[in-house]
This record gives sequence, structure tokens and C-alpha cells, in this order.
Amino acid sequence: MRSMILVDSWVQTSPMFTGSLSSSFIGLISSPINIKYNKPSFNFKFHPRSKISSTFSVSAAIVKQEQQTLSDDEISPEVKNPGFNFKAYMMEKANSVNHALDVSVPVKNPPTIHEAMRYSLLAGGKRVRPILCIAACELVGGSESTAMPAACAVEMIHTMSLIHDDLPCMDNDDFRRGKPTNHKVYGEDVAVLAGDALLAFAFEYVSSSTPGASPARVLAAIGELAKSIGADGLVAGQVVDIASTGGKDIGPEQLEFIHIHKTAALLEASVVLGAVLGGGNETQVEKLRKFARCIGLLFQVVDDILDVTKSSEELGKTAGKDLVTDKTTYPKLMGLEKSREFAEELLAEAKLQLEEFESETAVAPLVALAEYIAYRQN
Repeated sequence: MRSMILVDSWVQTSPMFTGSLSSSFIGLISSPINIKYNKPSFNFKFHPRSKISSTFSVSAAIVKQEQQTLSDDEISPEVKNPGFNFKAYMMEKANSVNHALDVSVPVKNPPTIHEAMRYSLLAGGKRVRPILCIAACELVGGSESTAMPAACAVEMIHTMSLIHDDLPCMDNDDFRRGKPTNHKVYGEDVAVLAGDALLAFAFEYVSSSTPGASPARVLAAIGELAKSIGADGLVAGQVVDIASTGGKDIGPEQLEFIHIHKTAALLEASVVLGAVLGGGNETQVEKLRKFARCIGLLFQVVDDILDVTKSSEELGKTAGKDLVTDKTTYPKLMGLEKSREFAEELLAEAKLQLEEFESETAVAPLVALAEYIAYRQN
């Protein structure tokens, strides 16, 4: 497969994955635990806080009214499996995730920071990452209740990344999911702190609230999550993305590095966390890791395509921003049609990883989720 050769090559040499399951996941479960983490450093540029009316507060009731659900128009014919009701599945799981997120972050003292956390965390979205976590857990024999804390954690971290990504010192966006971005409502200082608080709480929540999984598996899941977002994961992708904006000599390898780290790493972590906590064996977890790596890159390729083919109203965020900021994207590098062909290749490779799982019923949600990512319209 054209570009996945680059992915496999990077996986074999990247510090994020050189500790494969045989040396990390299995080792954590069967051997004494001794993990050292490198703490990433952040250098945010603070700007004067926006003056926001003190009467602006967000209640769960208002947020829930604005949460998105899947309409029939959003489900491409390719996703409609006669034997599996994808829309019903997504709505059921999204409702469970939304309830768990609402309960997990109540408003308490100091109220401003918790309201800011909830504003972005409960602002809607399809909850693809947490649902992937739950689906992977259930595929290997685990339960939704076991996966839910990790599912919430990946959504907390994803939300953190969006809050920080929208800041003026990063992508400088005014809207997210059709609403003003966090810093436009609470000011840049509180927005940074809200993201930081979500990041910290994500790990606390997994470590203290996961039922039905052994301490060793919980610790293994935490290690996976930390690697996916640190200086060898999401942060690495964000740094290279910033440095590459406006660059004229960015090739496919560098673009793929950005997206594997910035976007795919957390999607991969979502699936792997579910598989680990659900009791998956080494073979199962590795198959699901490869599946997630494909759909993670697929997610970004499709995102790049949508950015140049959809309006801001359709996307719920600023369309065409990548062109304005002169970012290198797959359509810019490969052309629109080649980008679509690459997306189809990634989808086919992802589905291939699921063929060895025996239960077609249990695997159906992940197949449908991969197709949804490939054919989504926003």
C-alpha cells in the first residue's frame, strides 16, 4: 500500500511504538513495573483576557440541547449495513458517553474553571473516540462500564487539544462545532487552564474509576494514553505542524508524520485502551492497533478533503482555513482525487485487520465506524 509503507517504517523506529506489546503491554502485566516518563514542556504565549459578561454561564441543559446526533443524510450509503443499525448504535453509545462526561465534571469551586471545562467537553460532537474505545473493549469480551472511564478520558484529552489548538498562539480559530471557541468565551488564560485541567483529570479518572480491569491493565492503559499525547505523540505532531505552516518543501513523509502524531495517535490510543482494559490478548490488541492506525490517518485525510469541499456552516468550524494559512494538506500535496484514493486504501487496510475476529456481530461497530470516518460529511 502506497503510503502505509511510510507508516510501518515510522512505527518500527519511533520511540512511541518501539516498545511493542511484547515489551510494554505484556511486560506490564507479567513483570515488575518501572516506567519513566519524559515531561513535555509547553510554552504558551498569553494574551490579554477577553472581557466576557459575568452572566455568561453554561448549564448542562443548554449544552445537551445543542449536542449533535447523526441524521440519515450524514450516513453515507456505504455505511448502511442492513444487519447493523449504525445510527441507533451511535446514538445509544453517544448518549451513554454524554451522560458519563456530564457526571464526571460537575460544577464546583472554583466554578469558572469547571464551567470552562464543561463548555467545551459537553459542546457536542459524534464522540467517535470514546465510542471506538467502547467498541474495541466489547469486541474482545469486555463491557461498556469497564471502558467508559477510558472513553471519557480520551474525550477529555481530545477536548483539551481542541481548546489549545484554537488559541491565537496556535490556529487562532473563533468557532468550534458551531459555537465560539473556549478562549472567546472565557479568555485565553482560563482556556489554557481548562485544557490543562482536563488533561490532568483524564488520568485521574482512568486510574480511580475503572471497574472490571486489573490494576496492571489499568496501568498499561495509562501508559498507552500518556505516550499517545506526549512529546512522542500528539505534541510532536502539533509542533511539527506549526513549524511546517507556510513551508514550501514539505513532502509526504513529513505530512504523514504530522498526522500520525497529531490526529492518529489519540484515535489509536482510544482503540488500544479499550482492547487492553477489555482483556484482549497480544494478537487481538496488535490487530486493533493496526486498524486504529489506519483509521487515524484516514480521519485526517478526510478532514483535509472536507476543508476544501465543504462550507463553514456544514463543518461547524472555519472552512478553508488550511488554504488561508498555507498549511500543507493531502489535497494540496496529492490533489483531491489522489487524496480520495488514498482514503479508500486506508479504509480497506483497516477492514483487513478485523477479518480474523470470529464474531461478525461484535466486529460490526468497528467496521461501521471506519466507514463513517471515511464517508463522513463534516
